[in-house]
Amino acid sequence: MPLHIAYGDSSTLRARCEVATVRTARPEDTDYEPGAVVPAGQWRPMTEADIKAVTAPRRPLDSTLVEIVRPPLIEGLPLEDLPRPLGDPDAVYLGQALAKPDMITTTDNYQDGRLLGLHLDNWDKLPYADKHTGRRRLCLNLGPGSRFIILGAIDAQAVCRAVHPDDHTQRYPHTDDYRTYVAGGRPIRITRIHLAPGEGYVAPTEYLLHDGSTEGQDQPSVAAFWLGQWPRGILPSLV
Repeated sequence: MPLHIAYGDSSTLRARCEVATVRTARPEDTDYEPGAVVPAGQWRPMTEADIKAVTAPRRPLDSTLVEIVRPPLIEGLPLEDLPRPLGDPDAVYLGQALAKPDMITTTDNYQDGRLLGLHLDNWDKLPYADKHTGRRRLCLNLGPGSRFIILGAIDAQAVCRAVHPDDHTQRYPHTDDYRTYVAGGRPIRITRIHLAPGEGYVAPTEYLLHDGSTEGQDQPSVAAFWLGQWPRGILPSLV
C-alpha cells in the first residue's frame, strides 16, 4: 500500500507538508553511500492532488498508516516507558539520535559514517508477503530545533515486485531495491512533514522509504524512537 497519512483537516496537513522527488547520489556527494537515494530538492507545497494521493482508505491497515502526533510526556516517567499506556506492552525503546542542523538526511551507516540516504528499516526482518505487518516507529522530537520526517509514496512490496518481477515472493524487501528502482529512472514522490519540538509521528518505517531531515534548520534536533504495534488514534493527532 502506498503512503497514507491519517488527518482530519486537509489545510492543517498541507500547512506542515511539502513534496518533491528523488535522485541517486552523485559522485560528488561524498557524504553518502554509493547509490543512495536522496531528495532531489525543489520542495513545493502540497496540492489537492497530493492530498488525495495520501488520503487513507476508509479502513486502512494500522500497520501501514502514518500519523502525526503529540506523544504525551509524563513528568517523572523515563522516556523508555513513554509508550507503556499506548496499547502495546511489548513496545521497544530504540534510544535517541542527534541530528546536526541543516542535514538533508540524517541517518548514517555506523560502520563508516557515510549517510544512508532514504532507506527502509529492517528490525523485524520480514519477507515480502509479510512486509506490511511490521511494527511502526514512534518518534518524538526532543528539540531544541525542528526537524522533518521524509516519506516515500511507494511501498516496499510494490518496489520489490518492480525490480524482482520473477522472484519477488522469495525476497526480503530492502533499501537496495529502492536504489535499483531509482537508478533505473523510475520516479518516487516524497513528502516531508515538519515536526516542532514536542511533536512526533507514528510511521511504518519498515514499509516506506524514509529518513529524518533538518534541512534549513539552524539548531540541532534530538529524536527519541520506539517500535510497537499501536492502534490508530491511540495518540493525539496534530492534523
